[in-house]
Amino acid sequence: MPVQIPGYEQRAGTTRTLDTGVKRTVLPGGLRVVTEHVPGVRSATVGLWVGIGSRDESPSVAGAAHYLEHLLFKGTRHRTASRIAEEIDAVGGEFNAFTAKEHTCYYAQVLDEDLPLAMDLVTDVVFDALCTESDVETERSVVLEEIAMRDDDPEDLLHETFTSAVLAGHPLAKPVLGTEESITGMSAKALRGFYKRRYTMPRMVLAVAGNIEHAQVLRLARKALRSRPSSSDTPVPPRAGKARITARPDLVLHTDDTEQAHVMLGMRALSRHDERRYALGVLNAALGGGMSSRLFQEIREQRGLAYQVYSSVASYADTGHLSVYAGCQPERLGEVARVLRDVLGTIGKEGFTDAEVARAKGQLRGGLVLGLEDTASRMSRIGKQELNYGRYESVDATVARIDAVTPEEVYDLARSLFRTPGGVSVGSVVGPYAHEDDLPEDLREVIAS
Repeated sequence: MPVQIPGYEQRAGTTRTLDTGVKRTVLPGGLRVVTEHVPGVRSATVGLWVGIGSRDESPSVAGAAHYLEHLLFKGTRHRTASRIAEEIDAVGGEFNAFTAKEHTCYYAQVLDEDLPLAMDLVTDVVFDALCTESDVETERSVVLEEIAMRDDDPEDLLHETFTSAVLAGHPLAKPVLGTEESITGMSAKALRGFYKRRYTMPRMVLAVAGNIEHAQVLRLARKALRSRPSSSDTPVPPRAGKARITARPDLVLHTDDTEQAHVMLGMRALSRHDERRYALGVLNAALGGGMSSRLFQEIREQRGLAYQVYSSVASYADTGHLSVYAGCQPERLGEVARVLRDVLGTIGKEGFTDAEVARAKGQLRGGLVLGLEDTASRMSRIGKQELNYGRYESVDATVARIDAVTPEEVYDLARSLFRTPGGVSVGSVVGPYAHEDDLPEDLREVIAS
């Protein structure tokens, strides 16, 4: 396979073969079209990725990217909201969207024979939404309900609180949904301005996977975009840079009348461009990624302190974080905190056993391959790779990089992350505590150490 030219450097109007069944074309206007032919399936998934998320919002439009995700389905120059729903339902397909901190994706999954409809629906919604005053008001109420629903879910609220604390001072700390104040105060004019300025073809990737051919997708894309002007033919390169974060050791409490205490502890970790990210994936799997993980065995199996306990990693363009979560009875929070600290501290000093690392690598390999058994997952993988890296990495290449991780590399990373006792710099709690002084001393000592 020839050396890949990054998509953001590929000349408009040219096509490159990235792997068996995977091709990329840069269209005039800067839109990258990436496809993967998946033999033996009868479906196709179309995804239009926009490199805009909550980190790109100014305070006056906090939550705009997610607000638009709702709004764009309310009607276009060619279709009403009800017609959009009727057309996708008539073919038994799925048409949806999601917003994250660094991107937004609009996608449709259909039978392969309905690919033209899926392409037309997705491009119509993304490029030709009306964003009328009445629709803005209707969806304002829906978004506010979604914020209220998040606040009613202790685990969702905990994640939001933790992320805001561990990335304090960085645009990534902002909630994807925005706030009640920002959504209430956002005007239709501000939303339309955000839409027109940010939703441009050089920031976008059209990813399609399934029983499709690249030439077929190109014909449909050119037809949908033939009259669409663009200020540039050059795609926007992936995000990069260094994070500027002002977070300090902190323990944040959100008082809620819950039956359980929900706790999340963690620290900043690696960006997605860090070559150690594969070692971090192995570390995370060994720490809290499954039933054989250190956290699950220590907290649930051996001590019965919690029903749910896990670790997770989030990696962005310029930073990331590692966190551990447990939900327990309020009177057991102190003991849970001690065990979490001890587990992290031990790993920071001794690392994992060779057997733990081998199991973690097997878990990652299996999860990766089994997770790509449907066309939606395939579409998501090629779309995010193009948007985040400008390159395609095959499944075999990714598996090889996981296999190449050594116990020594995992240990070196653990020692770096958990350099203080337990390594914890930020914690968040949602539970029935009126004041931080009501939290167990052991928990506060975890952060102080």
